[in-house]
Amino acid sequence: NVAKDLELFAHHAGRKIVNMDDVVLSAHRNDNLAASLRLLCNELKAKEPQSDRKRKKIPAKKDDKASSSNVVRIND
Repeated sequence: NVAKDLELFAHHAGRKIVNMDDVVLSAHRNDNLAASLRLLCNELKAKEPQSDRKRKKIPAKKDDKASSSNVVRIND
């Protein structure tokens, strides 16, 4: 059951690979286990060098003029 939950959590997030967040989510019914996993996750992240951490990509903002919702086409 745990493996199926992990697969579903990763799939729901749009990923094909299970990560630590999925493992923590799978333990949500057991408060002590979830707390221990969160603590372990935070310790591992703290030990990870800054350059190795993945940074979230911020999507570029679209210019209002380039937005297709603002384009009006007139056919003659």
